[in-house]
Amino acid sequence: MKVIKYLTNLGYGSRREVTEMVKHRRVTRTDGSTVRGADAFAHSELLVDGKPLDVAPGTVIMLHKPVGYVCSTKDATRLIYELLPPRFTARSPVMAPVGRLDRDTSGLLLITDDGKINHRLTSPKAHMPKVYDVQLASDLRGDEGGIFASGTLMLDGEPTALRPAELEVLGARAARVTVTEGRYHQVRRMFAAVGNRVEGLHRRSIGRLLLGDLPQGAWREVNAHELVLLGVSTFGDGHTG
Repeated sequence: MKVIKYLTNLGYGSRREVTEMVKHRRVTRTDGSTVRGADAFAHSELLVDGKPLDVAPGTVIMLHKPVGYVCSTKDATRLIYELLPPRFTARSPVMAPVGRLDRDTSGLLLITDDGKINHRLTSPKAHMPKVYDVQLASDLRGDEGGIFASGTLMLDGEPTALRPAELEVLGARAARVTVTEGRYHQVRRMFAAVGNRVEGLHRRSIGRLLLGDLPQGAWREVNAHELVLLGVSTFGDGHTG
């Protein structure tokens, strides 16, 4: 791929705008040399206006999503993209959430422009475990763990029972739940089905990947070791024109 198309796909401007950037030597290498439209290149060596490029195509990032943000590119309220580089929505393909966290749920959200990775992580066949910390409106009764683990719990309006889920009691009104499905508002509806209400919901992990100490509202790239924990891999930084 030529550098002009590459930068256009990364959201740096229209093809015409990026052509002008290259023409006026705003695209350079880390060694200070300029880049022509037909030159070979690697993502890591390119600079635009002296700054490194945004994350490479195929990158997976993790975001510590705060409460109040929506996993959408268009909405009347605050979007997760307000926490990310503005060019992320101008990329082709766009950097898209892997699954969703609703407005009132915080925690680990993965985002990528790799459609194959996104599909692999969200496919119902993957049974990817996701762990949530839950704050409840009422005390736990004591039988919720058995009900969730039974594989027979039906959600209102659903034609099939949920897959078995794990519940760890953390306190009278606090629990940790592990699910392997991604049904709409699943954890909230599970507790509603046993007569309780979720007041706070936070996703702490996906598969073996932990959110860890990433500050709320911050994001970072998922490294190669962490991709192995998710069971996926990328092509890495070897792109040349």
